[in-house]
Amino acid sequence: MSEPTGLRARKKERTRDAIGATAVSLFLEHGFDRVSVNDIAAAAEISKPTLFRYFPTKEDLVLHRFADHQGEAARVVRGRGPGIEPVTALHRHFRTGLDRYDPVTGLNDHPEVVAFHRLVFTTPSLAGRLTRYQVEDEEALADALGAGIRAHLLAAQVLAVQRVLARANWQKIADGRTAHDVHPEAVADADHAYSQLP
Repeated sequence: MSEPTGLRARKKERTRDAIGATAVSLFLEHGFDRVSVNDIAAAAEISKPTLFRYFPTKEDLVLHRFADHQGEAARVVRGRGPGIEPVTALHRHFRTGLDRYDPVTGLNDHPEVVAFHRLVFTTPSLAGRLTRYQVEDEEALADALGAGIRAHLLAAQVLAVQRVLARANWQKIADGRTAHDVHPEAVADADHAYSQLP
């Protein structure tokens, strides 16, 4: 008797999460370049081919954590209420993220989150792979904003603003400040940055 599809999907997701958590733990402890795919497979007690079924590249073992936010800006624009401008909806969404200390805003001082961001920002292959995710997000946002060069320009500007704000917030925390202390500046910076968008 075969197991139900829902159960199989949940087991697969748990396995994926466990492999990803094992990999990130090893990367944070030893550095991205010092940990091999073989090391991760051994620590996760799976074969290398099994690992690659879940994560096509070594970089994906880290960046899968961004998957929940993939296409988020486009979803915010599509889901905004009547009469709300796209930039206003995106600004409010980012501010809500700051208030929740969402790691994607850079405003989170949990040691593992700070270390994770340091890993991503200081490892060239991860930063390069993250750029690919951002290009896909930009395309999705441009599509949500409408057709033409104006939509593409605005999408690029919005995502650049979010990236710069998040990196600035993370850097202040990496320099030793608390997220609570940085919060008022992060909100003011976001308000200023979004006000400059068309």
